Amino acid sequence: MIRYALACDRGHGFDAWFGSSLSYDEQAEAHAITCPACGSAAVRKAPMAPNIVRGLPAPKALVPEALVSEAPVSGFPVPDAPASEAEVPAPAAGPRRQTYGLLRELRAHLKAHADYVGPRFAEEARKMHFGEAPARSIYGEATRDEARDLADDGIPVCPLPPLPEDQN
Repeated sequence: MIRYALACDRGHGFDAWFGSSLSYDEQAEAHAITCPACGSAAVRKAPMAPNIVRGLPAPKALVPEALVSEAPVSGFPVPDAPASEAEVPAPAAGPRRQTYGLLRELRAHLKAHADYVGPRFAEEARKMHFGEAPARSIYGEATRDEARDLADDGIPVCPLPPLPEDQN
């Protein structure tokens, strides 16, 4: 598998995985690659830096934070009120920084509008799902196995990825 940084003729950047460089060439020639932002098929390779792996990070036992909401989860929840500038730095150019900015906004919204239940996350989510506790938005920590079991049982859960500052 090979990952390419791509850009459409309207300036949207995105990444895509291909089985080989030949696979990319064939799909590009057939205009089968489209921009996820605008749908344009005028896509080209964008400059990219090499990915040098120095070592694998130690696995974490806990999913840093997870979210359960009484509303159905269909993609990322959209905050209904923007976080203050002090909480969310303005995103710099580039999709990665924009993504981190959106995740910071999501976390700020979550902390303002949901109950933190800490390591009791899986237990509280199950109680709400089975009607033993009132439905509300919660967040907290869960092991990967607990999060997987909740999802397997049909309990809406959304693990939140760690941000760069979480790694410090």
